Amino acid sequence: MTAALMTLVQWLSPAFPTGAFAYSHGMEQVIADGGIRSGAELEGWLSDILRFGAGKQDAVLLSAALEPGADHDELAALCVALQPSAERLREVAEQGAAFARTVAAMTGTMVVERPLPVAVGAAAAGLGLPKQQVIALYLHAFASNLVSVAVRFVPLGQNDGQAALSRLHPLLAQLAEEAAGLGVDSIASAALGADMAAMRHEGMDVRIFKT
Repeated sequence: MTAALMTLVQWLSPAFPTGAFAYSHGMEQVIADGGIRSGAELEGWLSDILRFGAGKQDAVLLSAALEPGADHDELAALCVALQPSAERLREVAEQGAAFARTVAAMTGTMVVERPLPVAVGAAAAGLGLPKQQVIALYLHAFASNLVSVAVRFVPLGQNDGQAALSRLHPLLAQLAEEAAGLGVDSIASAALGADMAAMRHEGMDVRIFKT
């Protein structure tokens, strides 16, 4: 179990070459608009995305992908259909493809390139870890990357960024517990601000992040 957990932590770490650092999930636009200027505002924004947007959506897809006998191709198609903009599709597709290529190179086995939550679920299904643990660590990696975006671009102090992430831990655990018991029919999204920011980001004249 320890070896399996360390494998998952490696897959979800910033050192794993998915290129996560290059994607802001539309936050670059929000920060440029002055919508995130402090640790408290960052925490509020991330909390909403996790509860009502891509966080919860990805958690449910990941949960379904971890199920024995899951149809990963069908889940991949659903994940693509759920993306609200071209940049969000690019974000989930490119990271998932990079994840699959690296896992394949490490293991010497063929890994199908799929959107990130489905790719992680398909790979992690063989680790034998509890669903809640896999989902919680996935959500933590998602939130950590966006904290890093804020630290670099607000700019926000490292201490403020880490404090905001720490305060989100109970929510991450709660969402992982909930998602582990939900099916894809429960997927919904109500993070319109984040979706609109991602769409508007496509037209930014000067951009640091891909999304």
